[in-house]
Amino acid sequence: MVKKQYQFWFATGSQDLYGEECLRNVAEHSAIITERLNSCGILPFPVVLKPVLIDNTSIRALFQQANAEETCAGVITWMHTFSPAKSWILGLQEYRKPLLHLHTQFNREIPYDSIDMDFMNENQSAHGDREFGHMVTRMGIVRKVIAGFWDDENVHRRIGDWMRTAVGIMESSHIRVLRVADNMRNVAVTEGDKVEAQMKFGWEIDAYPVNEIAEYVNDVAAGDVSALVEEYYSRYEILTEGRDPEEFKAHVAVQAQIELGFERFLVDKDYQAIVTHFGDLGSLKQLPGLAIQRLMEKGYGFGGEGDWKTAAMVRLMKLMTEGITDAKGTSFLEDYTYNLVPGKEGILQSHMLEVCPSIADGKIGIKVNPLSMGNRQDPARLVFTAKEGKGIATSLIDLGNRFRLIINTVNCKKTEKPMPKLPVATAFWTPEPNLTTGAESWILAGGAHHTAFSYDLTAEQMGDWAESMGIEAVYIDEKTNIRDLKNELRWNSVVFR
Repeated sequence: MVKKQYQFWFATGSQDLYGEECLRNVAEHSAIITERLNSCGILPFPVVLKPVLIDNTSIRALFQQANAEETCAGVITWMHTFSPAKSWILGLQEYRKPLLHLHTQFNREIPYDSIDMDFMNENQSAHGDREFGHMVTRMGIVRKVIAGFWDDENVHRRIGDWMRTAVGIMESSHIRVLRVADNMRNVAVTEGDKVEAQMKFGWEIDAYPVNEIAEYVNDVAAGDVSALVEEYYSRYEILTEGRDPEEFKAHVAVQAQIELGFERFLVDKDYQAIVTHFGDLGSLKQLPGLAIQRLMEKGYGFGGEGDWKTAAMVRLMKLMTEGITDAKGTSFLEDYTYNLVPGKEGILQSHMLEVCPSIADGKIGIKVNPLSMGNRQDPARLVFTAKEGKGIATSLIDLGNRFRLIINTVNCKKTEKPMPKLPVATAFWTPEPNLTTGAESWILAGGAHHTAFSYDLTAEQMGDWAESMGIEAVYIDEKTNIRDLKNELRWNSVVFR
């Protein structure tokens, strides 16, 4: 997953108009805030305090150092006093990483009994942050603004969320997608401009003949396959459902061999996401099912039928959620069928095989069942139902002249009844604000039938990522209505072109 030990730099703005004692107090306050941010237990990455910045030279030098330091994933700025914003121009022009403007002040409350002009001059973040904010806006620089008292838990959580988005921005340029065969014929939504994607997101999307990867599968030693099968059998519930146990195990072994071969190829060639297509399996004995599910659980991205955009998004979202305590999971999913019973509306999510077990609730089983697509052996797959709770479903689409990220907040729930004849992993959700408006909005926005889904990210985080990438973000949530959405799409067509 994330290999770098990322950190975030804390940069405080001031100037020397009010004397050395004021600057010493500014530095002391910044140190206290930084120490508290690091000890709050909420931020996923450390904050590194930098010296107080009072002039063009020091500001520019800090941003140049931040650009050059690989472990720096972003800079948090705060104007403790009045910092003349023109001093920040050259540094901001050269800065190339995520930027957070923390709008806070050291004191929570106005000291009514003792406040004087010395206090006012020293503690004027309301002034300094507006001066700085004006300049960043005038320069057209994308940044996150978080306002609130620095020791409030909500501020800590919002900073932590932004940190994860910032790492997603940094790591996006390291995502490489392995395309095993091409897109499904005549399907529009899985297509896209790979050159533009590399320019916008930094993604490399490369195709390989399926049999080149199959050679890696064939070279896996029998002992390695047997060891992995035993791991499967110790970890998952074995659901033979009347099939001969030895024949069942042989089918499972095929997936173990595919998992090992695929992963070795991905590691050797330095890819972090993969797509397959059931129409081009070459010498593979089965459509990769259980194998892909396990690779996703390890952090690889995946997209079905050659959908490289969704594969890259799944990888990105797994990177952004790495290390979250009690994470509920992130997966590739596909819209299948509706439940339109009043009061029980929802969309059944699944795929032929490839749903990540990180979203599973309760026991995970292995089944071997026929699959009409692919014309190969009956593939083994992991079966389960997904957790309940709120999540986001995202769809990155190529509109020909631009990319659009659609972000729908959804509420996952259990299906009303079991589905004993459906041998795949499933999730069931109702999109916000409701099924009718949510589905209409998704279709009007051009959303795909594949999604990159996560319980552990917010729409705000993904929208911040899209803004940093310079692409359009469309939110579908509890506030969405069709009339306003149509107007938003019209306005966006003018702005993003």
